[in-house]
Amino acid sequence: MNTSDTSGTGNTLDSFSKSAGRQLLVYALMSIAGVAALMVALSWASSLTGGASAGSQLGVDPELNMITLTLREEPPQLNSTLQTDNISGMVIAHLIEGLLRYDHNNQLAPGVAERWESTGMDATFWLRDNALWSDGVLVTAHDFVFAWRTAVDPANASEYAFILFPLENAEEINKGEMPVEALGVTAIDDRTLKVRLARPTAYFEKLMAFSTFFPIREDFYNQTNGRYGADAHELLYNGPFILSRWVHGANLRMEKNPYYWNPDRIKLDVIEFPYITSDQNALVNLFTDKKIAYTTLGAESLETALEKRWHLERFMDGSVFYIEFNFRSHRLTHNYHLRKAMQLAIDPAELVYKVTKIPGYVPAESIFPLWLRGVDDFFRQEYPAQKITPDLEAAKKHLEIAKRELGISEIPPLVMLTGDNPISNIQSEYYQGAFKKNLGLDIKIDKQIFKQRLAKMTSGDFDMVLAGWGPDYDDPLTFGDLFASWNLNNRGRYNNPELDRQVYIAQNEIDPRTRMEAFAEIQRIIIEDVVVLLSYERGLVYVTDPRLKGIVRRQAGADPDFTNAYIVDAAN
Repeated sequence: MNTSDTSGTGNTLDSFSKSAGRQLLVYALMSIAGVAALMVALSWASSLTGGASAGSQLGVDPELNMITLTLREEPPQLNSTLQTDNISGMVIAHLIEGLLRYDHNNQLAPGVAERWESTGMDATFWLRDNALWSDGVLVTAHDFVFAWRTAVDPANASEYAFILFPLENAEEINKGEMPVEALGVTAIDDRTLKVRLARPTAYFEKLMAFSTFFPIREDFYNQTNGRYGADAHELLYNGPFILSRWVHGANLRMEKNPYYWNPDRIKLDVIEFPYITSDQNALVNLFTDKKIAYTTLGAESLETALEKRWHLERFMDGSVFYIEFNFRSHRLTHNYHLRKAMQLAIDPAELVYKVTKIPGYVPAESIFPLWLRGVDDFFRQEYPAQKITPDLEAAKKHLEIAKRELGISEIPPLVMLTGDNPISNIQSEYYQGAFKKNLGLDIKIDKQIFKQRLAKMTSGDFDMVLAGWGPDYDDPLTFGDLFASWNLNNRGRYNNPELDRQVYIAQNEIDPRTRMEAFAEIQRIIIEDVVVLLSYERGLVYVTDPRLKGIVRRQAGADPDFTNAYIVDAAN
């Protein structure tokens, strides 16, 4: 899922699986072990002094059973068939529930489906009879059929249509070769959903908890006249919360859904998002004043956190950040030697340890992050990525070859699309300076707000773009198919038949070793063909009001997840 980075204030993904997670966390944070040890030793001071002034918002309000949080960006929209970013994904996952969901232990659990059976090429889901929409109407199997058909319909232009391709006829429908009614999903009756697969799919059940597979009720969808998910009143809810207010650019408010099938699991009555900001000073001040219950911290905030003796928590959120190239024929970056020159001219370790200096970040060496499992161990331990060592002399030779092949004496300025947030600013300025110093290349920075950056990425209006990807489900394929030619999240339109072939193997094979060998080939191709310039894997440091418990962090799925959160009485 597309993700942005804002001085460590991101909302993507993680909760390591018990002992394996602890092992990986140690591995990922080795470079900052001293700082980490100090942070772990810290505890909350006897008071977070003050408290909100009369009439102001409280971060934790026991009387109203409400918490107050921030969003770093406004969700572009909340249509689950069109959503591609992790901010919208986090919000949607609190409002709408699919057949399956992730529980507090990050294990797949029944959602709208109370039970299911899967036999390799088909699956049957039996829906519970107390799953209701927020207007009191039953959620039925027909709502899933409509949503999935809408997502794969080429007229809908969903960038996530590809995620339904394991279903029978989905790919052909999306290419316009078959009608949507041919999709391999049938409502046997209101309570029974039958799914037919186009191929054996090792990760099929994990897909059922992803937002593209969430239900949509057809009559309500049609009433919105193309604006489904654009405003609070243009969305119907069947999840733990409803969106009771959405003032664009300003705030959102979630309230407990009285029609949710499992109300006892949901302890909070209100989740308020009155602040949309990524400014670290603002976030620290809000937390200090007890106006928000949770925030992530950037490097510039750690000194304040240490002084205040806040209890700091951290995790690797599962996402990878990189520079994505535009491979369209009219862009200079389609030239291999230009990309290779740029790959050899930068050092991700310098970016991480000398420039961004945010605890928990580690230099990226692969599109597949450290936490993914392989056959018997972590994938990257079983299939190490090829090391790229900076080499300025070799970089300059590749640059000269690129000029000859392009028929130009000098490379004109290249446009780097980037987000409008602190960490993106730091990164883009670093790359701009490094490419100028090491290769004499001029980089023009095109800074855009999150929503507009996504729009420009989709239209291909860039030479390079600072991008990031967080997992949609717990399988290496969520990263492995990112640069397949048919994947619309492949914004640079990279097209390599051999990579596509390896993706097909990973999609169709059940044998774990065969799949992992395919991912290893994808890893090799991406590095050797310089599909991206790898930057870092993100680790986050965050603080939480000690009265707020039950937050779940995870790599795949909504993060942070507040659906299990609750307030306890605790001394300030």
